Amino acid sequence: MLKTFDEAYQFVLDQKVCTVFGSKCSPYPSLWDNTGLSEKKPKAGGWSPKVMAVWDWKTRIPQTYPDKVFYGKVPGGDAVLMEMQHFRTVHYPAAYQSVEELDPLAQEVYELIRLESNYTGVLRKRAIERVACTKSQFDTALKKLQVSLNIVRSNDLNHKNDFWLPMREVHFDIVHEHE
Repeated sequence: MLKTFDEAYQFVLDQKVCTVFGSKCSPYPSLWDNTGLSEKKPKAGGWSPKVMAVWDWKTRIPQTYPDKVFYGKVPGGDAVLMEMQHFRTVHYPAAYQSVEELDPLAQEVYELIRLESNYTGVLRKRAIERVACTKSQFDTALKKLQVSLNIVRSNDLNHKNDFWLPMREVHFDIVHEHE
């Protein structure tokens, strides 16, 4: 059972793909189900050691090893950590979908990100103002853009919240290789 950052990182490399928090419908193992830390919340309040560790790992592993681990979403919407070579040779070619094939709202949200990468909250506000969508519709469009591999979360340590970039700005070599 995983208890440390290094063990979690090695787990991702060994598994090739793992979800962050388990999913009954997922064929992949999860960090959550394989973490051996307490789920008991501290008496003073806050998150359990297990929640704190898994949340930290899902962000810090791809930030620490951006050339070795990809963070994104797979069809079905599960958040995953993926070994980079697997992402490059198996997942990207199988899962990529052109933004032009997506619905109009996803295209609008992509255009906002393409023109000015930003945090989820700022993008949501702009999308709601621009196209009069709901929060739920925006969140669905953002998920579609992640699953279709058109956008990716920044691994920059200065971003404490999800900051979105076009995939080609972060992984130009992979995008170019499959064009």
